[in-house]
Formats: sequence, structure tokens, C-alpha cells
Amino acid sequence: MMEKNSLCTIILAAGKGTRMKSDLAKVLHPLCGKPLLSYSLDVAGTVGSEKIVVIIGHQASIVREIFKDKGLIFAEQREQLGTGHAVLQARDSFLDYDGTILILCGDVPLLRPSTILALFEYHNSEKATVTVLTTILDNPSGYGRIVKGERGRVLKIVEERDATDKEKKIREINSGIYCVESKFLFEATAGIGRDNTQKEYYLTDIVEIACRKGYPVRSFIASDHGEVMGINTLGDLNRAGRLAAAQLSTE
Repeated sequence: MMEKNSLCTIILAAGKGTRMKSDLAKVLHPLCGKPLLSYSLDVAGTVGSEKIVVIIGHQASIVREIFKDKGLIFAEQREQLGTGHAVLQARDSFLDYDGTILILCGDVPLLRPSTILALFEYHNSEKATVTVLTTILDNPSGYGRIVKGERGRVLKIVEERDATDKEKKIREINSGIYCVESKFLFEATAGIGRDNTQKEYYLTDIVEIACRKGYPVRSFIASDHGEVMGINTLGDLNRAGRLAAAQLSTE
């Protein structure tokens, strides 16, 4: 049995990325000469992940071929039924693991390893079951909102399309990046329903499940919201390219 403070990673990389207006899988689009997925893999490796499981779907065989020499485990999501369903595809890879799982998105290329290490440290120090990486936006439109109760306790994450007018005013948003205790993660994702407007299994629902069971849920705020910017369009990709070049010039 591995130690409690060990870390493994799941990277969500199954999406087609229809808004990219391209036949190429989103995570294979190049940014500064490297496929988008490379950036998340670099972060996972730099923070010391003992195992990296990549959830693939669209153009799965091409993704496997490009990254075949990276020592990765691939799990295929054959139907695109949401992020909760995607994570569940990794369950068999973690049957003997009892530690923390970092969940990354394959389309968030500007994330710094230092931010993830700080997230992991905070998760451990709080003895949290779930810690979600968040950021504060002046205009949070389109993002899932972090709903909190007393003493900053995270109660739930509500998607924009399911949010009330009051919830839409919340400026702290979900980055889609989490630290989650492994045993809880797969129990929770197996129990997620899809009673929402998209009829998908939302990974965000694990927050409410943890709260219902009395487990501690925390948020860790990334001060630079550019770091957690997801790539959804070619415009986003171009903007990320400019930010990545600026980031490299300051390092």
C-alpha cells in the first residue's frame, strides 16, 4: 500500500473540441511547437506523479502513438458522457492505490508546477477529501461557480447553465483541476447522476457528495487566472501562445 501523501495524476484528454473548427483532437493542437497535452504531462511529471493515466477518446489511436514513449497509462472513454464519466474510466488503474489523485485537463497549458505543488500542500495540510483549484474573475460568465457556506467551506460547484441569478454573481470559478483522495473519488464518480441540462455526469458533483458525507472540501485560489485558462477556440490558442511566450521570457 502506498503512503497517504503519495500523488498520482489523471489527465482528461478525450474531448473532440468542436469549437476549434478542426478535425484534429483538441489536445493535439500545437502551442509553441508542442501538442497541448504535452504541457499537462510536463506538470504531472514535474510535481512527482507516481502514475499518470490519460483519458483519451477522440483520435485515441493518434494520441497513443504520439505519446507512446512517455510511460503513460491510457484509458479510453468511448462515449463522451461528461467529466465524471471520464474519470471513472481510470478506476481499474487505481484499484490498489490509496492516496491523492491530481486531476488535470489536457487543454490547460499555462499551469505552473509551483501552483500544483501549493495546491497539493494545502490539500494535505487541510486533510481535505477534495480540494478544487479556483480563480477569481471580474467576468465569470460561462464558468462553474464555487458556492461556499460558513468559514469558506465549499458546498457545491454549480455550472453556469444550472445556476440561479444569485449564484451567477459569484466571481470564484472552477478551473476543473482538483486534488481528490482516491478511495472517495471512484466511489463518488460511480454514484454521480446526470439530472442536469446537459444530461452529463459532471465531475463537479463530487463536491456535493463529499459534503453530504461530511468530508472536508476546500478551494485553493490561483492568483493568476491566466494559468488556468482552458483552450476552447483557435482564438484561445493564439492568446495562450502569446502568454506562453511572455511566461518563457520571464523565467
